[in-house]
Amino acid sequence: MGKVVALASLLQDRQVWRGRAAPTPGNGQTTGWPALDAVLPGGGWPEAALTEILLPADGVGELQLLMPTLARCTRAGRTVVVVAPPYAPYVPGWEAHGVRMAQLEIVLAEPRDALWATEQCLRSGSCAAVLAWPAQADDRALRRLQVAADTGKALAFVFRDRRHAAQASPAALRLELETQPSWQLRVRKCRGGHPPSHPLPLPAGWS
Repeated sequence: MGKVVALASLLQDRQVWRGRAAPTPGNGQTTGWPALDAVLPGGGWPEAALTEILLPADGVGELQLLMPTLARCTRAGRTVVVVAPPYAPYVPGWEAHGVRMAQLEIVLAEPRDALWATEQCLRSGSCAAVLAWPAQADDRALRRLQVAADTGKALAFVFRDRRHAAQASPAALRLELETQPSWQLRVRKCRGGHPPSHPLPLPAGWS
């Protein structure tokens, strides 16, 4: 009869496959929002990866979600690139959030060129973060952005209409900003973990 071995010892020695590797604590960049960090597997934005943010409409506070990250990156002397934004950045507002505008680059591109420009910026290795609003982006295009983010070790953020929520996405993290019944943020997908079942309420005065 075989020797009886305690299951706990096998787990401790990593001799049993658990089906899903546990995420390494602290392998993300803080979002600047403690409640969001607390539910993300790496404790923040996934490193060198694509984050997709789904919106009911442009201009509903999506940039406010990223302001702590953009401020941290630019104040560290890193470059942040904004590709084909739907609205011109309001400089005083960005500066009020701590963003150093000298480290911000805005790329004006036609819709047909926006994805290409985003991919090149991500691959360059010179950007801390790249933000884009692609009008048309299928699974293949998003996968290229994911690969480019990994190649250039950058944070990639794409803002898309919420109608794409039903479609599969290669993004490492997928969030949806909701305005009804109240301002809240829903985690649709997070690599290395399970999305929380309930949305996260956003602070009063959001947007």
